[in-house]
Amino acid sequence: MLIGPAYAQGAGGGLGGFDALVPLILIFVVFYFLLIRPQQKKARDHREMLGALRRGDQIVTSGGIIGKVTKVVSDTELQLEIAENVRVRVARAMVASVLDRTEPAGKPGEEAPAAKPQQANTNEKPSLLGSLFRRPK
Repeated sequence: MLIGPAYAQGAGGGLGGFDALVPLILIFVVFYFLLIRPQQKKARDHREMLGALRRGDQIVTSGGIIGKVTKVVSDTELQLEIAENVRVRVARAMVASVLDRTEPAGKPGEEAPAAKPQQANTNEKPSLLGSLFRRPK
């Protein structure tokens, strides 16, 4: 016989089962910071955006329909005008983004501030690839 029996009596010991848990804990920590936490932040921002919707805002639905909010029907529904005299009711949760926000009305007797269009996603940080391959202006 060329290979003798392997004796592993002296190997192991130490912490025992804790050694097997360390990689699992590290994997969970990585998943939390790379997947779970950003998804929770995105959901929170979307909830805040939906809560701030009001009449006159121009929005894009998740189906790609662009329209102007003509009426907030309830906490779950909006009425959109997608063409002249064409109004549809959509679920509030299906709003993907706000293209143009209207300014809130001032107190009675005050002049309302002029509404200025906002660019979509102005507060987003550039991605790593976007910052690496950005063209100089």
